[in-house]
Amino acid sequence: MTLGPRIVIAGAGAVGCFIGGLLAGGGRRVTLLARPRIQAEIRTHGLTLTDFGGMAQYLSPDDLTVAGDPACLRHADIVLVTVKSRDTAAMAAQIAQHAAPGTQVISLQNGVGNRAVLAEALPGFDLRAGLVPFNVVPLGQGGYHRASDGDLVIEDGSIDLTGPLTVPGLATVTREDIEALQWGKFLINQFNALNALSGLPLQKQLHDRDWRRLMADQWAEAHAVLRAGKIQPKLTAPVPPRLMPALLRLPTPLFTRIAARMLQIDPQARTSMAQDLAARRPTEIDALQGEVQRMGEALGRATPVTDMVLRVMEWAALANEGLPHLPVAALRAEIATGRKR
Repeated sequence: MTLGPRIVIAGAGAVGCFIGGLLAGGGRRVTLLARPRIQAEIRTHGLTLTDFGGMAQYLSPDDLTVAGDPACLRHADIVLVTVKSRDTAAMAAQIAQHAAPGTQVISLQNGVGNRAVLAEALPGFDLRAGLVPFNVVPLGQGGYHRASDGDLVIEDGSIDLTGPLTVPGLATVTREDIEALQWGKFLINQFNALNALSGLPLQKQLHDRDWRRLMADQWAEAHAVLRAGKIQPKLTAPVPPRLMPALLRLPTPLFTRIAARMLQIDPQARTSMAQDLAARRPTEIDALQGEVQRMGEALGRATPVTDMVLRVMEWAALANEGLPHLPVAALRAEIATGRKR
């Protein structure tokens, strides 16, 4: 019998455990490289994977290979990098130290700078960008719930990796325009901070026109910065990025009809940044709004909405009290205050 490639999930948190668990359940040879807390949870409870469509899959501790030593990378044929952006350089150094040149390394991370960080540390590796269109909610005791849908998307390459990375419950596709799609996901991820500041489930927030108007203003601002920088983002959804603000600003009854696919998410789902802020963990705000602000400054473009989000997220992190549950009117007032400074 021919054994398939050995896959290491480099940074098995919520997304990594969900993807790695589905791959393992589909018969792939998977090692979850994880922090001690996640290791202990999996070794005690295994993994229970669910989604908003009714999927449910349990893998016992005996079904899973979990590691804390990056030396497990030595045997990898494919490495899926799922660490937060702030940890990319450290993980790249571990891959460089332990994995063999030529290993396929795929970044499945938020933000747009991770591939470059990996490339600098990993010459001679088959490096590809990718994106995860769905969000995953950690439920505790090895439970992970996929709260929205979509296929994994990875950069096309000389070796087809869609087969090894496609199993029941998880489809993977390749695209040549991955950079444009990553910038599209970057725009979508600008919503993460507003969701965290609201304290609301994302579906409930999207049903509130005042919140959508603020989301639209943030999107339009970030999109204008990207276009000024000669960046043309694309979305996996059939909506041109330039039309997203108009869609968000529609009256709610019309929005819910036109954007029905956007609303096909678990009613209790929150963004990863909301999960991090609630758990008092560092967020990825610098890789998202921080990048928009830096690009705006370099291009001489004002970014008042982005500036406000960065300020208020910093205050929320310093308060260390979890989700702040701020009303949209308070954020609008802070934009106006920031313009007067």
